[in-house]
Amino acid sequence: MTDGRSRRRVDTRQRLFEAAVALIAEQGYSATTVDDIAARAGVAKGTVYYNFPSKTALFEALLRHGIGLLTDGFRTAVAGQPPRAALAALVRAQLEYIQRYRAFAQLLLSEMWRTNRQWQQTLRLLRAEAIGTIAETVQAGVDSGDLPADLDVRLASSALFGVGLVVAVDWLVFQPDRPIAEVQESLLAIVRRVAHT
Repeated sequence: MTDGRSRRRVDTRQRLFEAAVALIAEQGYSATTVDDIAARAGVAKGTVYYNFPSKTALFEALLRHGIGLLTDGFRTAVAGQPPRAALAALVRAQLEYIQRYRAFAQLLLSEMWRTNRQWQQTLRLLRAEAIGTIAETVQAGVDSGDLPADLDVRLASSALFGVGLVVAVDWLVFQPDRPIAEVQESLLAIVRRVAHT
């Protein structure tokens, strides 16, 4: 019984996340109400409040969930890979993630520019965790000699995260027919050029 209840709660939260991200991407955070989220998720308004004490809490949980999936994807992609292959795997993982969770990626990109939100500290911490995972791979590349010894690992990792996010959103909005492998190779070419400048 507990397992069934736990699974239902996870499923409900997932539906709420999907509804919230779609609505916020469509009409913005301020214009999205708890009633809208409940209706889109196909649940009662009370169900939203049973799972989250407020719209802000739901949005913070959504950020944790979405960026957590991305960070886990990074870790899985690089596991056991040598540095050069790991870098390519990171780029591919980010592109695949954004292709799958396009609305969340657009939302994340817009929220990273806003500094007056209640969840800004949460977003900062989550972003740092994702970039930290990239930094481990970049540092391994520096240590192995695949990347320049004087490379600023933190800045390069932040750039890779940001460029990947912007390029992927641009690809999906303006060039959706372009194959993912082609986008990956173009992005890697940019990364390699910058790293060896």
